[in-house]
Parts: sequence; structure tokens; C-alpha cells
Amino acid sequence: MNSVEFYFEDIDPISIHENILNLQLKSLIKKELKEVGDITVIFCSDEYLLEMNKEYLNHDYYTDIITFDYVEGDIISGDLFISVDRVKDNAVQFDSTLLKELYRVVFHGTLHLVGYKDKTEDEKVVMRSKEDFYLSEVDFKGLEK
Repeated sequence: MNSVEFYFEDIDPISIHENILNLQLKSLIKKELKEVGDITVIFCSDEYLLEMNKEYLNHDYYTDIITFDYVEGDIISGDLFISVDRVKDNAVQFDSTLLKELYRVVFHGTLHLVGYKDKTEDEKVVMRSKEDFYLSEVDFKGLEK
């Protein structure tokens, strides 16, 4: 189907500029020399994501994102579950805006889908560099008025 869809689960919707984020994700995937499959981004609460973390990953802690990878070959598909509560805290901690931090986390999950890892320090440096690069392509001043 080649689509990117956004949902809000157990939280009130917030402005994410879906059309812009959709274009940015498709651009990221193409620049990484992959094809867009079906990607679903689900924004939710800390508690919702904690329950998913426990149920599917046997992890009993809060996280900002859980990525379910359905990639087949070069076709990038997956589900990204993102805790808006955690992202809000990250935005304060990293002196960022909520929108910019949301985009960073969405890009982070998508970068995992295209094949980047972040277990080692070297991998984390590459991942952060990629996130920063794709964030630099977004005009947040125009979006955060």
C-alpha cells in the first residue's frame, strides 16, 4: 500500500503536521536507498507504552519508542509506538521543543527500520548524526508558530 499513517491511542491528538512528517519519512527512506512500505505511527501515553513493553518485550520500564519491524527486503514497513509523555520529558531534558523531539523519535524508529542500530557507542553516534541530519531538513520555525 506504501502509506504512512498516524494514530493517537489513549491520548488527545496533538498537532504533528502529518503531511510534513509523512513527506519527511518518505524522503528519509528514499535517501537511505529503500522503498516505502506501510508505516504506522501510534502516539500514546507512558502507561500504554509501558504495558506494551511488558507484554511484547518483557521489559518493565518506560521508554519513548517501541518499533515493530515488518521490513521485507528493501521495503520499509513497521509500527512505531511513541510515548508523548516520555517525549515531552525528553524535550525539556534536551532543551528542545516538543515537535522537534517528536520528529526525532519518529526518525529514530524509522532509522531502525532501514537498518541502523544503537547498541554500541559507535552505533549511537551514527544514529544521532542521522537523526540530526534529517531534523535539519525540517523547517520547524514554520511549523511551531
